Amino acid sequence: MAMRVPSIEKGRGLKSKLMFGVIRLLSGHRAPDVIRTLMYRPELFGRPMNEVFQEVMRGPSEWSIGERELFAAWVSKKNECEF
Repeated sequence: MAMRVPSIEKGRGLKSKLMFGVIRLLSGHRAPDVIRTLMYRPELFGRPMNEVFQEVMRGPSEWSIGERELFAAWVSKKNECEF
């Protein structure tokens, strides 16, 4: 069983709690851990990491966006992580 930080698991503030509720309502599943982590203290982690993710996945590259998405999905699967 995974140990989770309560403030990341439940959300910190109304905005993240609402977002997690909408994700559960629309998908029937809890919000993925990556979303929960990015929304925890966004000023310290979420926004800077999201900028890095966007640059890596959408910035200039010899690989197409589709190839990068496929690589990310494959790595997530190998790590037994929801993508």
